Amino acid sequence: MSNQSADEIPPELSLRQRLIMLSAAFLGWMFAGLEIALFVLIHRPAMISLMVDDPIEGSPSMSPAEVEQFVKQWFAWYQAAFLFGAAAGGWVFGMLGDRKGRTYSLALSVLCYSLFTGACYFASTPFELLVLRFLACLGIGGAWPNTVALVAEAWPDASRPFLAGLLGTAANVGQVLMGLIGLWCDVTSSSWRWVLLVGASPAVIGLWCLRGVPESARWLSARVKRNSQSSGPLQELFRPPLRSRILLGILLGAIPVIGTAANAQWIIPWTDQVAAQQSTAANKRADGSVVSGSKTVKADPKSKARTQISRSSGAVFGSLLGGILATLLGRRLTYFIVSLLTLVASTIIFGWMNPLDPWFQFASFGFGLVGVIYFGWLPLYLPELFPTRVRATGAGISFNTGRVIAAFVVLGTGVLLGLVEGDYAKIGLWTGMIYAVGMIIILFAPRTDGSGLKE
Repeated sequence: MSNQSADEIPPELSLRQRLIMLSAAFLGWMFAGLEIALFVLIHRPAMISLMVDDPIEGSPSMSPAEVEQFVKQWFAWYQAAFLFGAAAGGWVFGMLGDRKGRTYSLALSVLCYSLFTGACYFASTPFELLVLRFLACLGIGGAWPNTVALVAEAWPDASRPFLAGLLGTAANVGQVLMGLIGLWCDVTSSSWRWVLLVGASPAVIGLWCLRGVPESARWLSARVKRNSQSSGPLQELFRPPLRSRILLGILLGAIPVIGTAANAQWIIPWTDQVAAQQSTAANKRADGSVVSGSKTVKADPKSKARTQISRSSGAVFGSLLGGILATLLGRRLTYFIVSLLTLVASTIIFGWMNPLDPWFQFASFGFGLVGVIYFGWLPLYLPELFPTRVRATGAGISFNTGRVIAAFVVLGTGVLLGLVEGDYAKIGLWTGMIYAVGMIIILFAPRTDGSGLKE
């Protein structure tokens, strides 16, 4: 076992050790991104499949409008399960990372999201799937603070802006990968469970982290000092002088999390809905009857995968820019500009376009590009707010607590979708206003430019 013991203070890490730690962090967060995208991709076909199989939930005799309402309501619940689960996981695994080590907690996080996603394969009702999804998302939320802390503490300050962007990119690489898998092999109501086995495969990364990845030297050094203190990380974070920083961190992390869950993610089921409506319209005769047989036009199951790829491909490049722009323009100005650009992009997508527009995929790419710069900015800025002894807990709470707020927003949008008759564009237009809130919050954030990490 290559992880150092808790009582051993290692010498300066070698380049090889740093690269191993970076690889583990990148893969751990990349597959977390794949897990995030996985349920967005399979949701609609899974719900239709389970609705037919479970007479309590629904039946094949339901009207198309009733089916759509059923699908949308459960989409909101699954998004909420992800958000609540990831928020709880960020707290639990963040504290575990400060107490037991970054690599150990990262390993458990990866095993958690992989094994519970694999268990979803056996779910027979939407509720069973919901519970298992919540448990898997504990690991997704727990992976982020430990990857960020591990990389920030292993590399010198000069490397951190680029590496912060690289980590932000990792999740989006996973989402692109999930989209490519969906493009390569159809995800339909009769064939979707296989995707959950793909989601179980990162368990090997978790086992590798347990056996082959070094521990953070900064954490091992800080543990000696922390053992002499009576207070835990939570007590220290929520009292002066760190209380104001953790509260601001929560608000800054909440903006992109809410924006992604309650705004940007809707473009994928929106695409799926429009593809289904287009096929229905194509199959109608002039007298209103429906064409059957060989002439029937089927909804393209790959349309949502294309939107997933377009948005996530833009996000790959956007995440890389986060740390670099924060270094060139300053942390606060970068966040303000990104909030402004994402507000504009969301307004264009939901206010002026629809998934049938020939420019929609290009707009989705641009939306992903600007809207995910946040996630390259956060891995650089959040670790700078907290000292080593509480860094994983502070980063985890800051990034993941916003998911609780986002969960209630998503549940609210699920209700509103019923009121606006499933109009995703109207919901997206209003939820995009969250980015304007970000432009205000960043004005109160502390400056950390050039200050490096606190010990």
